[in-house]
Amino acid sequence: MYKKYKRIFLVVLDSVGIGCAKDEKKFGDNQVNTLLHTLEATGGSLPNLEKMGLLNLIYNRNTEVDSYYTRAICVSNGKDTLTGHLEMMGVKTEKPLKTFTDTGFPLELIKELEVKCGRKVIGNKSASGTEIIEELGEEHMKTGAIIVYTSADSVLQIAAHEEVVPLEELYKICSIAREITKKDEWKVGRIIARPFIGEPGNFTRTSNRHDYALNPPKQTALDILKDNHYDVLSIGKISDIFNDCGITKKTKTQDNLDGINKIKEAILEDFTGLCFANLNDFDSKYGHRRNPKGYMEALSLVDNNIESIKNLLKPTDLLIITADHGNDPTAPGTDHTRETTPVLIYNKEFKTPTRLDNLETFASIGATILDNFNLKSEMGSSFLEQLK
Repeated sequence: MYKKYKRIFLVVLDSVGIGCAKDEKKFGDNQVNTLLHTLEATGGSLPNLEKMGLLNLIYNRNTEVDSYYTRAICVSNGKDTLTGHLEMMGVKTEKPLKTFTDTGFPLELIKELEVKCGRKVIGNKSASGTEIIEELGEEHMKTGAIIVYTSADSVLQIAAHEEVVPLEELYKICSIAREITKKDEWKVGRIIARPFIGEPGNFTRTSNRHDYALNPPKQTALDILKDNHYDVLSIGKISDIFNDCGITKKTKTQDNLDGINKIKEAILEDFTGLCFANLNDFDSKYGHRRNPKGYMEALSLVDNNIESIKNLLKPTDLLIITADHGNDPTAPGTDHTRETTPVLIYNKEFKTPTRLDNLETFASIGATILDNFNLKSEMGSSFLEQLK
């Protein structure tokens, strides 16, 4: 019988892909590799993550490590946050959600939103969140019109100054938008509240972001854990991604450093089950903005903290570090990139950690977590018995 763990800590480095997706061209990509190209563009190093086997995956080598490591393949039809996280937890996306990148949202949708929320809409195009508030923030402050925009993802984002549209009202508007976009022809994955503060020329987005996702289309590993009375702790935007389904406790974060500190605090808590964390700065601050230097700095922050996280873990804890998709900061455009993802697995008592066979689906992560708690999964294969 293989070892079981009291607690599993699953940490998603949002968008830290490692290339080599055989179907990348289907998704408009060509030889993308977020991690490799970031390291090459900056000359950076990640000694502590390297010790866990991360660099063996991109350089195809076999140096001595303290963790099991492997590559996971996405089989879902999509390369976004929602698709990646759902697959991890056992739900394959066959039909991608709607995107409005090229056209903006239909006029009928916008008119309905204006009528129901009592404010005019400006923007309605695909844009960078920071750039669109610089472009339209002053008009918004003068008129009270809300800024609606999208991206390459299946999202409808609503930006508003906290002194013009109070947070409670912004959240209500987003709830209205969520209801409107449940129609099949307008169904987007997430509505995102994007509050900001400041003056024209010096606007800053705040940490009061809130996501309004769709419920997962079927039961996930999180639901199974919760239904069987295990703790499911969410750190960062995990609870938003799953629309609170399967979550027993949620903790919001301001940035990656805050997320790392919240993970450390969770390690000091007493619980039995899963702690599921997302560190989002890689994607939202640097990947979409094609900023390799910033991306490398975010990777270094994790690298500088990974040893202290490992030192806090108990022998009865399992740490899994992975990603949900790629976002190569050296690639053309601003979209996510179709990539495989790293899976690094650590426990203090591993005797001879080595490389595992590639995971044929992200869902093998969720299958492993369920297996640990003697529960069954419908998708993926557990690698738990290989950890010795």
